[in-house]
Amino acid sequence: MRRRSFLGGAAALPLMGAPMAPVLAQITLGQARLSTVSDGNLILPGSFIFEPMPKEPLAQILSAQGISSERLTPECNLALYQDGDRNVLFDVGSGPDFMPSAGKIVDSLDAVGLAPEDITHVVFTHAHPDHIWGLLDDFDDPLFYDAEYMMGRAEWDYWWNPETVNTIGDARAAFAVGAKRRMEVIEDSITLFDDGDEILPGIAAVASYGHTPGHMAFEIRQGSDSALVLGDAIGNHHVAFARPDWESGSDQDAAQAVATRQRLFDRITSEQMRIVGFHLPGGGIGHVDRDGDGYRFVAEA
Repeated sequence: MRRRSFLGGAAALPLMGAPMAPVLAQITLGQARLSTVSDGNLILPGSFIFEPMPKEPLAQILSAQGISSERLTPECNLALYQDGDRNVLFDVGSGPDFMPSAGKIVDSLDAVGLAPEDITHVVFTHAHPDHIWGLLDDFDDPLFYDAEYMMGRAEWDYWWNPETVNTIGDARAAFAVGAKRRMEVIEDSITLFDDGDEILPGIAAVASYGHTPGHMAFEIRQGSDSALVLGDAIGNHHVAFARPDWESGSDQDAAQAVATRQRLFDRITSEQMRIVGFHLPGGGIGHVDRDGDGYRFVAEA
């Protein structure tokens, strides 16, 4: 799918009618609180995800779950971790320049009593538009101006590379330009980290490459309580759970993303970890059950 046809097709689709609640879901981890706050939703042509998948088996899965093959409206759930000392926001949403149905994070934070200056840390899972384009305010300054910004080193290096815009493909060229422009603003204040690093007390980076070359998930652990902030490593509640072995058109390295999903599902189920998914329904916080040969997402809103 070409970039113009993708963006043009999305803009032509009708917007979601009802506004989403500012706090979507919430759990406690020890003395800390992990919530999701809404940045709105995306509107995507189904082919953006479904194009490489086998058509007849796909149709059966989508029909059973009431999912349209033509139009998807996934939630955008930003994880907010609060431990009394820190207000940590995972990703910053779309801002005003990606889709009119998204970019709602400032209003959502205001509804829960937080202003941009109250955010102490911004931690990026990856640098796709719906995760980083909300970085800047109307004056092209960092919106969360008192926050420390943190990103995985591999992800930073990929989008910072001037060749990325030439190699990412026409459909995503604007993604590369938009990411680089925003990263340049925080170049002197970014903290980079690697797989396995404890980036903040109780928060460890977990490499989950494939959706983007340096995508990171984050294990949050307080005592015996834990949760895994997934970003887009498991990007939907239907085919990604029913058939994690299928390649998705939304992933930049589809084969690597399959291996990552399978590894994450093994870990999540064996350790009985709760998860936070950026595009999962019901606020995105829940747990994973086995379902035949696949899995099923159970929301804990």
